[in-house]
Amino acid sequence: MNKGKFLAVCLIWLMLFGIGATVWRLVISPAMKEEQEAQVRQEQEQVLHDTIGGLPYKHEVTLALDSFSGYAILRSKRFSQLLRQREIKLNLVDDQADYTGRLKHLQDGKTQMAAFTVDALIKTSAEHGSLPGTIVALIDETRGADAMVAYKSVIKVVDDLNDPATEFVLTPNSPSETLTRVVMSNFAMDRLSTDPFVEATDAEDVFRRYQKSDKNSRQVFVLWEPYVSKMLANDNLHVVIDSSRFTGYIVDCLVADRDFLVKNPQVAEDVVECYFRALYDYRQPEQMTQLVKADAGEADSMDDATAQKLVSGIAWKNTQENFAHFGLRPNDAVQHLADIIENITEVLLKTGAITRDPTDGQPNKLYFDSLLKKLSDSDFHPGTEGETIAQVTDLPPLNEEQWKRLQPVGELPVPNLVFARGTDRLDARSQTILDDLVKQLTTWPTYYVIVRGNASLRGDLEANKQLATKRAESVQAYLTSHGISPQRIRAVGGDPSGSTSVSFVLGQLPY
Repeated sequence: MNKGKFLAVCLIWLMLFGIGATVWRLVISPAMKEEQEAQVRQEQEQVLHDTIGGLPYKHEVTLALDSFSGYAILRSKRFSQLLRQREIKLNLVDDQADYTGRLKHLQDGKTQMAAFTVDALIKTSAEHGSLPGTIVALIDETRGADAMVAYKSVIKVVDDLNDPATEFVLTPNSPSETLTRVVMSNFAMDRLSTDPFVEATDAEDVFRRYQKSDKNSRQVFVLWEPYVSKMLANDNLHVVIDSSRFTGYIVDCLVADRDFLVKNPQVAEDVVECYFRALYDYRQPEQMTQLVKADAGEADSMDDATAQKLVSGIAWKNTQENFAHFGLRPNDAVQHLADIIENITEVLLKTGAITRDPTDGQPNKLYFDSLLKKLSDSDFHPGTEGETIAQVTDLPPLNEEQWKRLQPVGELPVPNLVFARGTDRLDARSQTILDDLVKQLTTWPTYYVIVRGNASLRGDLEANKQLATKRAESVQAYLTSHGISPQRIRAVGGDPSGSTSVSFVLGQLPY
């Protein structure tokens, strides 16, 4: 072999050796090392497995919620303890009221259950285009914790809101927005601007904006306790309307992922049962006040008076009330959940919050009653003392002087009623309108109703005036025969106005 060939062979061998060394260093050696490490880890895991104790739970449930005080039971130690006894570990996720993300995480299986307001569930389901979550229990209802506050010299009653200059300063996607939309939907608000909302980040932000406002402002500050009380320290302000005036609109519920319900029905039932048992343990106002105060944490340092006021504005739904809302206990005084969903959906549609009903007119698509039915059929009681269903107190009857002093609050936007010419006889379409009005008045149980009849200006004015009164009385008789308390409604006939319509005004006694 000549010298050139020898050098070429040597070079080739050197290259092959280099490649081999590189393969060893980059591929074979790391693989061997990784295999050795994997074997060591496997041996360590086996040792760990052979020397650990048993877990106190067999299931995990992740529940999404936010800091609302109405969810204090879900955050309570008692609720976690009861679940632990059922071998269920509870993981709470505070998503800062991100309802869109909350619904998506239910669908993705990142969470199995979540707390929603019914309106937020309807709204996000409409945006999402599907119904991944379903209501399995009602948690609470707001009764006065949210309020519209305004300068009393500018906006005295609800009707004064109906002005193009009115602005609602509120937190979007909150009960404050719901309160505003309920008022916009139920009262005549045809003169409001197309977008009367001024968005704030939270109630504290609403309060800061009030501090910068002018006392002649037509801004309405919509927020919740304790900020409502803080604002009312200013004597120039007052509550125009709050959530204690209506029922069945600001309702919180416990929602479950449908896939989770199908695959783990017993776990879901245990969660619901344990929730009711925990709620029962805090059933006394004093106990709930202390829980809400502790739940607020040291950062908020809530005092007893503030906690008491907050508790008084939230009506927690006990077991028997849930049975009634789901139609498992006959009770005419309790709204069925289907009616609640329909009413809220109508508000959201009328005020432009949604463009379509996600249930397609079938509200039962949004709730699942089997868990509660199983508890009801087993005659479940969370404790030894019986639970009662809260009743709405009927308004007391008024004397003649009190009716005269009744303060009008706002007019209801009821379509024109049609009477047979020259008579007080209602046609079928008018009866349908009044049937809807009965449902509406049922959700506003704290106001009196003035039914004012009208008649034509043509012909005998005195006869027309009598006809106006008879038409109002005919409407009153229809409403009372369909469940509206006679002592909260009064028919009057004004001077003929040229219209044959009947108007409806809600009123209250002056403070």
